[in-house]
Amino acid sequence: MLNQEQIDGFADPGEPAPAQAAPVIAARNVSLTFQTDDGPVHALKDVNLTIGKGEFVSFIGPSGCGKTTLLRAIAALEHPTGGTLTVNGLTPDEARRQLAYGYVFQAAGLYPWRTIEKNIKLPLEIMGFDRAERDRRAEAVLKLVELDGFGGKYPWQLSGGMQQRASIARALAFDADILLMDEPFGALDEIVRDHLNEQLLALWARTEKTICFVTHSIPEAVYLSTKIVVMSPRPGRITDVIDSHLPAERPLDIRDTPEFLEIAHRVREGLRAGHAYED
Repeated sequence: MLNQEQIDGFADPGEPAPAQAAPVIAARNVSLTFQTDDGPVHALKDVNLTIGKGEFVSFIGPSGCGKTTLLRAIAALEHPTGGTLTVNGLTPDEARRQLAYGYVFQAAGLYPWRTIEKNIKLPLEIMGFDRAERDRRAEAVLKLVELDGFGGKYPWQLSGGMQQRASIARALAFDADILLMDEPFGALDEIVRDHLNEQLLALWARTEKTICFVTHSIPEAVYLSTKIVVMSPRPGRITDVIDSHLPAERPLDIRDTPEFLEIAHRVREGLRAGHAYED
């Protein structure tokens, strides 16, 4: 005879299995070829990837491997020539029209004649938000990236790291669920980069957004991510997808732990397997 505790441990065979959440981003056999005067350039080939809600996914690989091209395809700035790519179950173009994502470029791209606050408000102006809502959102995202009090400054009055935080604030201003980041800290010195990595993790924890992040740095990819996508040289292919089981709380010295070094070693091996160190 089974007791109640044992009975509760069995699922009702007549009950359907719980439905899995739909992916936020899904790529199926995605290829992308650019036509140039010198002939076709195969930027991506047979890319298959699923990204779930709230994941922090880093893309790493050598220059020219298609990391940025894939990010731009997700943002509908490039269009695949083969396969299917969906964002929230929609085409990237449809997702863009629904304001599904914010995009942070390699350079902050702030207009020097506009204050930080007005730079952040610019996309909101273009989208037709009224003044009160623009003011509210700008104030909220400035606090989120710890730049409250700097809204009246001009870009040239801020450090490079602060300008990148302003760029992130601008991408967050219309509260999209997806944040696409194309190597935003690559030009910064290591001390500033470490600080911004910590701040980005804290921001991700507060907002629970889905983040896709392009980087050339193995330590940065491992430190930030729940999933690391390793890509090969052109034509860009995925050679490994590494799930990270590091704790959510990640002080910088976690990079010295055996668990961190093990993941970093696998990323390095994935790059070697994809011939990432060959010209």
